[in-house]
Amino acid sequence: MSSMQSLKVVCRVRQLASESLHNEAGCQAFEVWTSGDRPNKLHLHEVYDDAGAVDLRLKSAHCQSFDADTADMTTDMKVNLWDHKL
Repeated sequence: MSSMQSLKVVCRVRQLASESLHNEAGCQAFEVWTSGDRPNKLHLHEVYDDAGAVDLRLKSAHCQSFDADTADMTTDMKVNLWDHKL
């Protein structure tokens, strides 16, 4: 990924985080993390009220727009759902 593509992805992730926090009632938290030794990798930590809120998020216009805008710049995307807080 070029540095310009990387910058575009970071900008879109920040926009997605903001839109999710402001527009999704079930979104409790949305954090974006990276590491100095892996600058081309991002970790998105999102907390939702329940599975229904996650489903609504995935169907939202801002989520679908993000997916379309970054599809050719993202690889190795994994989604892990955790449903029990200790």
